[in-house]
Amino acid sequence: MSIKLAVPCLMLLAAMAGPAFAADALPDAIAAPGETTVLSVHAEGAQVYECRAGTDGKLAWAFREPIATLLAEGKTVGRHYAGPNWEHADGSAVVGKAIGNAPGATAADIPWLKLEVASRRGNGVFTPVTTVQRINTHGGKLDGACDKAGEFKSAPYSAEYVFLKKG
Repeated sequence: MSIKLAVPCLMLLAAMAGPAFAADALPDAIAAPGETTVLSVHAEGAQVYECRAGTDGKLAWAFREPIATLLAEGKTVGRHYAGPNWEHADGSAVVGKAIGNAPGATAADIPWLKLEVASRRGNGVFTPVTTVQRINTHGGKLDGACDKAGEFKSAPYSAEYVFLKKG
């Protein structure tokens, strides 16, 4: 099997196995006991950072916003962007507020998150959603100093987003 074929196959297997594994082993900080899955999607995108002065006056990369495509069964079903917003192709959308986090698998991975839905719009798949989990993150972190305030840089990432409802 060629590497060109092997890599997409492995990525597909990882994407399919990821949510099933994670449901059994979620850290307490992001677990949602008593809630049921409405939709689970794979996200591919970037975390966008801006070069800003920190409280110590030194320039460093500060998180600005996510930009990602939401995929289910290999098809685009929505998008994720600043807010944080998740918008489904059916027009329904939710805005989340982080209420818990757990470290990613490596130092280069953004944390896993638990977000409660702060607002919603439209009618569709996301209408009953009360909680969003970001799990199985890969990449997306950008740390360290930067040279010029106002400069932007993105770090590619992937994750699984699980949309849950109470009951």
